[in-house]
Amino acid sequence: MELSDAIRRRRMVRTYTDAPVADHDLRACLEAATRAPSAGFSQGWDFVVLRSADARAGFWSATAEVDLPVASGEPADASLRAAPDPDTEPARAPDRWLRGVMTAPVLVVVCADRDRYLDRYAEPDKGWSDRDEARWPVPYWDVDAGMAALLVLLTAVDRGLGGLFFGVPAHAHERVHALLGLRPGHRLVGVVALGHPAEHDRRSPSLRRGRRGLDGPDGVAHEGRLGLPLA
Repeated sequence: MELSDAIRRRRMVRTYTDAPVADHDLRACLEAATRAPSAGFSQGWDFVVLRSADARAGFWSATAEVDLPVASGEPADASLRAAPDPDTEPARAPDRWLRGVMTAPVLVVVCADRDRYLDRYAEPDKGWSDRDEARWPVPYWDVDAGMAALLVLLTAVDRGLGGLFFGVPAHAHERVHALLGLRPGHRLVGVVALGHPAEHDRRSPSLRRGRRGLDGPDGVAHEGRLGLPLA
């Protein structure tokens, strides 16, 4: 598939069939992720793959705090699920969004290793003598991990799969760290769900907002300074 076709065909898939993801397709997605750019070639990303039913169930239990079996008639989707805090709210039945995403046969937890960047830029060729995080006005470990996740999504399209990128609720990060054995320097950037799109998968109602173009009053491209249209 041409790159331009994969870019145009990529969308967030929220419901999957029960067909498994072939090992060679999964490995192709992960291999593509290793080609993402990274500051100082730090490559500070790790991908924890959850394929077994038990592994996925453990993740959903740690993040969604839902009751099973699934109930019907719940509200529609959102790209970042606001799960209840177990310390203040009771568990609830999964809504339509979560019921769909839970059908994904593969979850790839995308982690950014901040310490690899701090260590890398304290090396002699970078000229910094310390690991001070204040030197980083933008957390490029998160940026680079996000670019790696996008390559997973694009490769999934190229292999005839569907994917979804979603976030882990803030209050669940500590539990997921413990569940997956992550180090303190690791940050949970998000999760990529992979699988074969179900025929009844529905597009997000948010798409009705329309896509911002390059030009026009709400255009995303600017010439020289913000607000000046691209020549």
